[in-house]
Amino acid sequence: MKQVLFEEDGAFRVGTILSEVGAAFQVEAAHGKRSKVKASAVLLRFDGQALSAFMPEAQSRADALDPQFLWEVCGKDEFGFAELAQDYFGHAPAPLEAAAVALALHASPMYFYRRGKGRYQAAPEENLKAALAGLERKRRQQEQVDAWAASLDAGKVPPELSARLDLLLFKPDKMSLEWRALDQAATHAGLAPQKLLAKIGALAGPEDFFLRRFAFELFPAGLGFPEVQPVCAPQGLPRATAAAFSIDDHETTEIDDAFTVERLASGRLRVGVHIAAPALFFGRDHALEAIARERLSTVYFPGGKITMLPEAAIAEATLGEGREVAAASLYLEVDPDTLDVTAVESRLERVAIATNLRIAELETRLHEESLAAGRVEGAHGEDLLLLWRLARKLRAARGAGEEKSEKLDYTFRVEGGRVAIEPRRRGTPIDVLVSELMIHVNATWGRMLAEAGFPAIYRNQRGIKTRMEVEPGAHEWLGVTHYAWSSSPLRRFSDLANQRQLAALLRGEPAAYSREELAAAARDFETAYEAYAEHQRHLERYWCLRWISQEGLEGADATVVRDELVRLEGIPLVCRTIGLPPSSPGERVRVAFGEPDPWEVNLPCRYAGKPGAQ
Repeated sequence: MKQVLFEEDGAFRVGTILSEVGAAFQVEAAHGKRSKVKASAVLLRFDGQALSAFMPEAQSRADALDPQFLWEVCGKDEFGFAELAQDYFGHAPAPLEAAAVALALHASPMYFYRRGKGRYQAAPEENLKAALAGLERKRRQQEQVDAWAASLDAGKVPPELSARLDLLLFKPDKMSLEWRALDQAATHAGLAPQKLLAKIGALAGPEDFFLRRFAFELFPAGLGFPEVQPVCAPQGLPRATAAAFSIDDHETTEIDDAFTVERLASGRLRVGVHIAAPALFFGRDHALEAIARERLSTVYFPGGKITMLPEAAIAEATLGEGREVAAASLYLEVDPDTLDVTAVESRLERVAIATNLRIAELETRLHEESLAAGRVEGAHGEDLLLLWRLARKLRAARGAGEEKSEKLDYTFRVEGGRVAIEPRRRGTPIDVLVSELMIHVNATWGRMLAEAGFPAIYRNQRGIKTRMEVEPGAHEWLGVTHYAWSSSPLRRFSDLANQRQLAALLRGEPAAYSREELAAAARDFETAYEAYAEHQRHLERYWCLRWISQEGLEGADATVVRDELVRLEGIPLVCRTIGLPPSSPGERVRVAFGEPDPWEVNLPCRYAGKPGAQ
């Protein structure tokens, strides 16, 4: 029976001719498959061969042929594979011999260029040398990839990969040898690249991966600070007449605000709100200003923070206990009977800091019971009581009522890989005291800058929209006509820029920033601030999952938010719940947990009935 060697889908095949119609054949392969083959695809006709073994045998013979030798003897002119087979074997080639040469030529495109059906031409020598050099380079590269992958398999990160770890994780060049090695090792281990790196100790865990990703995207120059000239304490400032105290968490190092209370000879009270003044420690042209402008805010997240300014600069300007430090001060003269503010004054001065009160200790003595009794025990007790009463007066003056919020804030503490989540009720007397005085500072200085025609960055709120803008406007929710963040200049660039404007105003100097410069900063600040907040939310969710695993919890009570979303009780975590029946927002339910996935920050939940149901 007539048989053919033909090309199909870029491969050589053989079959028996069943029929021939014009320029086409019906061919049956050795395994019985039938196909239609065009005559133009047929390379060789023959007969009398056992087709089941034909191609394996032809391939075996082709593997024994040296393409370099064939290239050397084939000449420069175009030729057919059967012609070369006859020259090579010295006789009319048998079907297997001709097929072997065809396979060898087809498998060596660097040596032989195709010129048509079954026809080839030797590659020019310079082209062949270049191609062989490229092949050798690829071989050496693959050897390097294999060596790096083997090192990763053995639990060691090659220095070449370690130096580019963030690029490999977050913006890989998938043609690079380093990525190919990491991908090869990860595929071999059956893990995602980041999980492989965590397994062998190159990443501390998901939290390290998240922080690296955040820093890679938003801090391309790294989290560290460049060397800068030291800051200088301002000279010639008058000294405040009273020592101040601050109120902060015990971890706080950027102490931005402090308070004084003086009882004047006239019988009136003078309350001072003192804001740390980094703008007085370095000028607008100092490298620290550019750093603050680039970072725009301190980033807070469980287990750490990324400060806007270097620690050395913070240490110089922070309102730390036992220091006398430059501050921007707002003084309120207050009627002791009505607590009405009768006079306001702003100053740049030196303030002695007597005490850094810490919230955890202060909550044990400044609370509803002590306030109801009209007595706050301990350090600065009388002053704290007065400030709280003044804060309530200021809140009423801006039209805000008494808040009885049952909402909770949560403090995350991460030490040694363990996490504690501590709930704290919002709207405590301490919160009211600090927040109202800060609102008053921001509103007063915002109005002062606007009336003087000095550009500033305002936090305006109309309807449900809150925006950072350079045009002064009301903050409707707070009930103030102007609101310019000025109370946290160690932590936010908006406050630092506004403080620099305020300092220029108080000194009778031109504004330090133009409206256009502040408008650009405001736009950038909003973008960065949301990205920083999203990172904080992501890390809080992650540590919630770690806490659930740490405590071995299999479920929890929860409150329906909407649709399938529930908020777990005791931690700030909202989850989607499978099988939740139609429920009203606020309804309490019980959910059962699946296996937390810390890398995807996902907690599978399913409805498990009502609270208390077994």
